[in-house]
Amino acid sequence: RKTNDRIFWDNKIALKLSKSWYFFGSLNFESQFDRGFSYKKNKAGNEERTLISHFMSPGYLTESLGFEYKPSKNFFLRIGTGTARQTFVLDTSLYRTNPKNFGVAPGKNFRNEMAFQLVSNLDKDIAKNLNLKSRYSMFANYERLKHVDHRLDLTLSAKVNRLINVSITGVAIYDDDTHERVQASQGLSLGLIYKFPK
Repeated sequence: RKTNDRIFWDNKIALKLSKSWYFFGSLNFESQFDRGFSYKKNKAGNEERTLISHFMSPGYLTESLGFEYKPSKNFFLRIGTGTARQTFVLDTSLYRTNPKNFGVAPGKNFRNEMAFQLVSNLDKDIAKNLNLKSRYSMFANYERLKHVDHRLDLTLSAKVNRLINVSITGVAIYDDDTHERVQASQGLSLGLIYKFPK
């Protein structure tokens, strides 16, 4: 079974308008490294897997223009009034095992959407040696405003000592081009930290 293999690249330029407001332009890309499968048991009780996704099936490229509110270094809110997203499904046979095909018409490998987008990000120490990172994004296609996509990522990290930290992560996604219900995952990790001297 596949572990978390998300590719996410986010780039932004901004022009300062006032103390807390900016005009911004952003470009981000998202996909996955390896194949994804769904699992079920057959009549004999043996587990079978079905390919439902892989690299660039789907892939997402999103361009956005709008305004950013950034009152402190710990928080920002982007309001993307002019947002375009391209969804790529390079494997045109994938619809046979994934009927929704990520919103791309069967036999096609590209879909373009114009939308309103919100992105908020919080990165704050909420207690001594305890940090909370949160990112929420909302994507509302102007042609399908009743079908809004949501994604929430949360990471709570605790520094145990100079070398060890523990993290709890959670992800919740709702995108009706992928599934009718909310998809969620959670994880617990133990890691080692080494800070290079300045």
